[in-house]
Amino acid sequence: MARTTYQDLLDAGVHFGHLTRKWDPKMAKYIFMERNGIHIIDLNKTLTKLEEASSAIKQIVKSGRKVLFVATKKQAKEIIAQQAKAVNMPFVTERWLGGMLTNFATVRKSIKKMTTIDKMQKDGTYDVLSKKEKLMIQRERIKLESLLGGIADLNRLPAALFIIDVKKEHIAVTEAIKLNIPTFAMVDTNSDPTNIDFPIPANDDATKSISLIAGVIGKAIQEGLDERKRDKEEEAEKDAAAAKAKVDTTDATEAKRPRKAKDGE
Repeated sequence: MARTTYQDLLDAGVHFGHLTRKWDPKMAKYIFMERNGIHIIDLNKTLTKLEEASSAIKQIVKSGRKVLFVATKKQAKEIIAQQAKAVNMPFVTERWLGGMLTNFATVRKSIKKMTTIDKMQKDGTYDVLSKKEKLMIQRERIKLESLLGGIADLNRLPAALFIIDVKKEHIAVTEAIKLNIPTFAMVDTNSDPTNIDFPIPANDDATKSISLIAGVIGKAIQEGLDERKRDKEEEAEKDAAAAKAKVDTTDATEAKRPRKAKDGE
């Protein structure tokens, strides 16, 4: 079943690109026409690319790996944070810290520091500190939560990135390329799609467009999660059935063995 339609894309304004003078020639194959000085994206190609991206990202999630959502532009932050939380995926919506992927070990230390502060507040250590020390720790905790809260549960590098606006998030794209991490992204007419593994030609400025595309990707991820859960349940049922069959076979074998005569019989 289709996750979205041509009409849905049209209604959300996914086809509106940037001014023609701001275009990137590498997006030419995804552009349908020019109207009133604005490039119009070919929604048939958007549908095709969106389906390709959805199918690929579903398989990644089905294998039990994580997809990192990235969107730090104002109109996308809240949409992406909500979508990522809905499917229990990590996200970055405040600022991409240089080295977030390529220097992941250091980032994990900062996350651990945040966890330590939380532990201090629970075990009473925080209560014995001076007012000044408490204030400093509170400020640090707020800063860490803002920058790293969305990846607090990310214990290893993500298996893929889903990005809104590859021009703005060029550092994230560069780091992903260095580490051979697949990238899925909304790519507008002013961007270079050649560095993205699964480019989705679409308006990456309008909230309706961002919401629709992110929603489709979210659905695909949820499908992957549901199928993984179903497969695990089926596997558990098979293991239980096999174990029961083994017990039944053992019991039957024991029942067929000749009974030893007791003394005096």
